[in-house]
Amino acid sequence: MVSKDEKRWRAAAHIVMIVLSALAILPFILLIIASFTDEDVALKYGYSYFPQKLSLDAYRYIAENGATFFRAYGMTILVTAIGTASCIVLTALTAYVLSKSNLPGVKIMNLIIVITMLFNGGLVATYISYVTIFHVKNTIFGLIVPNLLMNAFNIMLVRNYFSHSIPEEIYESARIDGASEFVIFFKLVLPLSVPILATVGLMSGIAYWNDWQNALYYIDDKSLYTVQAVLNAINESVAMLASLGGTAGASAADLPSTTIRMAVAVVGIFPVLVAYPFFQKYFAAGLMAGSVKG
Repeated sequence: MVSKDEKRWRAAAHIVMIVLSALAILPFILLIIASFTDEDVALKYGYSYFPQKLSLDAYRYIAENGATFFRAYGMTILVTAIGTASCIVLTALTAYVLSKSNLPGVKIMNLIIVITMLFNGGLVATYISYVTIFHVKNTIFGLIVPNLLMNAFNIMLVRNYFSHSIPEEIYESARIDGASEFVIFFKLVLPLSVPILATVGLMSGIAYWNDWQNALYYIDDKSLYTVQAVLNAINESVAMLASLGGTAGASAADLPSTTIRMAVAVVGIFPVLVAYPFFQKYFAAGLMAGSVKG
């Protein structure tokens, strides 16, 4: 029997969650509606959930300049695929080593990785290191390696999963049967770690897909621009579309500058919105299983 007080708390909790969900969803709805709003109406009256006039001019312009956006899309997909796969592999390998508490020096390695969560060398030192030592400037590695390839939070998340969510008896029985560490890792650990690896892959994939800073810092070659880099360039100046391969001779006054930004943003986030529901169950399970345990 549910008491009246509990019913009130549940009702209040539902109201709060409905409000928070609306606050999260409404900006996306406004973004989509704004991308279909007529340019003159948007400039005169601003963005509205009920615009006076709808238009497909922004999407028509994107379609007419498909080469620019398809190239950026292709680069985004390539960078996201390579970066996410590399992140999962390197994170899993590092976390597996750190999960071995009896390994000599593992405590120092854990400490070093945790320190990177608190301190970093700063943007200037990072930029100089990647450009002068690793030579990632104007290469695809400039979009993959800096800041995104691995991070301490993901490593700690996977390490905790390996340490606490996979029974030690599985490791012991495999060693009794003569399995090496490589066999244990690839044949036992990875198949049992799908939730946490899917979680890391989802977070890493979204980070790569939404990243524009690496392109801003390390990429001058416009043929390497991703969707987010194109959007950032358009935000700076819609006339940049011409230098990115847009319609030759088109002036900024001829372009639906306000609604183009919204349309490109919609095109950029659409794949993430489509893919996220398929990974949501792994995301929640992975975060819970990989969280810090006492």
